[in-house]
Amino acid sequence: MIVENILNDNIGFMELVTSMGSDLTVANSARVSFGKRKDILDDGDRKLIAFLAKNKHWSPFRHVMLQFHVKAPEIVGRQFYKHVIGSDYTFKDHAWNEISGRYVVYSDEFYKPAKFRKQSTNNKQASIDEEVDNPNRTKFLYEQILGDAYKNYKELVELGVSKEQARGVLPVSFYTEWYWTASLQAVMNFVKLRDDDHAQWEIRQYALAMKQMALAVAPFSVQALLENM
Repeated sequence: MIVENILNDNIGFMELVTSMGSDLTVANSARVSFGKRKDILDDGDRKLIAFLAKNKHWSPFRHVMLQFHVKAPEIVGRQFYKHVIGSDYTFKDHAWNEISGRYVVYSDEFYKPAKFRKQSTNNKQASIDEEVDNPNRTKFLYEQILGDAYKNYKELVELGVSKEQARGVLPVSFYTEWYWTASLQAVMNFVKLRDDDHAQWEIRQYALAMKQMALAVAPFSVQALLENM
């Protein structure tokens, strides 16, 4: 088990629960076309992995699987889910199971940024790494809204409102939690998209952590995919 803690600024956490396969798995999956198999990775295998990625032979990379346990704010979770497929083969090589607000009452736990960033003036969807002019007032308003929302949520539940309806008053900064199992190709597609200067800072921290975990499983394949995807 490999654990990568990214609790800085209360973002959440990510854990690699388990994995199946390695760089040798990728090489042998391609080599089976010739009825061959190796037991020890060598330079020839590394060259083969690089060749596969360069020529976009993706299927051998899908034989390596990784399972992550993630806890993140809803704003990160929704962005995350948009890219979990990771290939043109929709839902072929991934599985997603998430905590359900229909079953459980959410705890009083929300993402509270350490710094509130200013809106970018040349990118409608992005922020800049510069704090707002009145951080104390900003923090007060943000936390006041969170407190009121959760208080109302709990009261709705206590009044007998179904959990699936009561959760509608919660802001998207509440924490959600899920398991994601996906192929190495799908994982690296996510990393390629989200470890980028244009990605939201919060989700980029998850992409960076995920890349480090994948490198521990199949370092040559990860590098080849990042260079060629």
